[in-house]
Parts: sequence; structure tokens; C-alpha cells
Amino acid sequence: MDPEPVVSTGTGDTATGDEAAEHFHRASGRILDLISTVIDGKAEAARLALTVLLAEGHLLLEDVPGVGKTMLAKTLARTIDCSVNRIQFTPDLLPTDVTGVSIFNQASGQFEFRGGPVFANIVIGDEINRASAKTQSALLECMEEHQVTVDGNSYILGEPFMVVATQNPIEMEGTYPLPEAQRDRFMARISMGYPDTEAEIEMLQTHQSVSPLDDVKPVISSEEAVAMIDFVRNVYAAPAVKEYVVALGQATREHHQLRLGASPRALLQLLRAAKASAALSGRDFVLPDDVASVAGAVLGHRLILDRKAASAGESPSTVLESILAKLPVAPGGRRNEQHR
Repeated sequence: MDPEPVVSTGTGDTATGDEAAEHFHRASGRILDLISTVIDGKAEAARLALTVLLAEGHLLLEDVPGVGKTMLAKTLARTIDCSVNRIQFTPDLLPTDVTGVSIFNQASGQFEFRGGPVFANIVIGDEINRASAKTQSALLECMEEHQVTVDGNSYILGEPFMVVATQNPIEMEGTYPLPEAQRDRFMARISMGYPDTEAEIEMLQTHQSVSPLDDVKPVISSEEAVAMIDFVRNVYAAPAVKEYVVALGQATREHHQLRLGASPRALLQLLRAAKASAALSGRDFVLPDDVASVAGAVLGHRLILDRKAASAGESPSTVLESILAKLPVAPGGRRNEQHR
């Protein structure tokens, strides 16, 4: 049997696998509990948001106005003691307003780079589809490569780094739909939906006089967040699970109702999200159920229907559900003892 791995806890100490797992579960529990005090009745959305953060992805919150998209983004950001910047996307926003610009310093006689709001651990992009495609494209490099290139010089972004963007899908006036290349950079898309009756009554009782965000204080440090991300990276995925992920991707590419299926990047992000979901469920190995549980959020916004399916009232979500229902699950997803 292999020796138990040694993992950082994010506090400068090291811990064995069991101690790291216990630290991970305590920290993730504190984050989810704190989010639940602000966002009523949306435990699944909060869990998915944390899943994306731990899987080193970016999150797109897409829903009608007033359901708490920006509130969820702000709450998740405030649970971590790290730098947070918010960008209000508008039609007149320029790419340099996002990435930064080189300014001539008369005293030194040289150009100096002044970083934009993207230089933060968590970047909240509010109403991202209100900016032009040119400005939206300013996020492509930083979301994929965690760096910004200005005037031929590249600047590395800090870790962790996550973009949380919101958009309203029903408002067309003054908006610029996200191109497929931009949507593919987001690991997952979440639709908040309306709260249930009890949650809405609770909101009316508790959110009248003060904002619940006022009481949100960080419960983990940025170093602990990085350690939790490292823990997720070490979650085991058996070959059978990887084959299941690839089979799911191929099924979306071959489905007669889909014009565009899942990209290789989408499958990489699907496995990362499944690892984070498994870790949040208290396991150090991935099951096919973990893949299926996050497939809708990770793949739904990447799939494009053909015209016939769209005119028939189908949606990418319903097509994906039918694929998952028919896709056989290969045995061997559970981690074998020799890998422990």
C-alpha cells in the first residue's frame, strides 16, 4: 500500500490525506453555511458555485432580473479573504477598462502599466452581455491562461482566480450576446430560478432593514482556498470514469438534434467539476453520478440545437438529459484499494 499523501492545509502546515480531507470539509461547510444565510432556498446553486471555484473554473449566472445573481457572486467572493473587483459592463466599456493600460510617466520617461480590475482573485462581471464583443474578448486570455498581455508584455494573475459573470437572457435592448468562444470559457452556467414560498417569506422578513451582505465575513483565507483547490486536483478518477466522460462528449457530437456538441475543453472542465463535486460529497474518488450531477451546468450552455429541434421546442438541457439516460455506465468508477 502506498504511503498516505502529505497535503498543504493552506495555513503553512502540512497534513496527511485524512487531515486534509477533514480540513476541506470543515472549510467548505463554513462557506456553504454562510452563503445560505444570504441566499435563501438556493442551496444547490450555492453548491454549484463553490464547485466551480474549487474546480478552477469560471461561472456564468444567467437568469431574469432580481433573483439574486449578483448577490450570490458577492457572497461567494466575501467568504474568502482575498481581493475582489466588480466590473459593471456597459456598451461604452473599453477592453483597457478591464485589463489595464500603459501610462507614460513623465518623471521617469517610461511607460508604466496600470492593471485594471481584472487583477483580483475574484472578478465579478455584472451584466457581461451589455458590453461589446470587443470588450468581452478582453476576458478570453485571462480566463483561459490566467494572464493579461498588454503592449507585448504578459502579466500573471494571482491565485485563486475566478470570473463570475451575470447576464439577463430575456433583455435584448442594448445587449451583445456572448459568442460561443466566450461561453466556452465558462466552466458552468447556473440559472437561479425563483425561490420557493417559504424562502421568499423568510427573505421578506429578514432582508427589509439591512443587507445580509453586511454580516458576511471571510471564513477562509486565500491560501486555504488554494489548498482546497489542490485537494480537489488530487481526487482520483478511474479510467472507467474518464471513458464515461469521453463517451458523453462523443454522444453530444453525434446526436442528431445538436449542431454543436461538447468541446475537448468542455470535457476537461466536466471532469474537474466532477472531482470537486465528489470532494464536496465527502469522497476522494469520482463516480459516474458525480459526472452526471454537474453535466447539465457544465455542458448545457455549450450545446447548440439544430433548427428542427429548436423549432420543435427542444432545449439543450432536455437533449442532454436524454443522452445521460441512455448512456451506459461502465463499471470501475470506484477507486480500488491499491490506489488509496
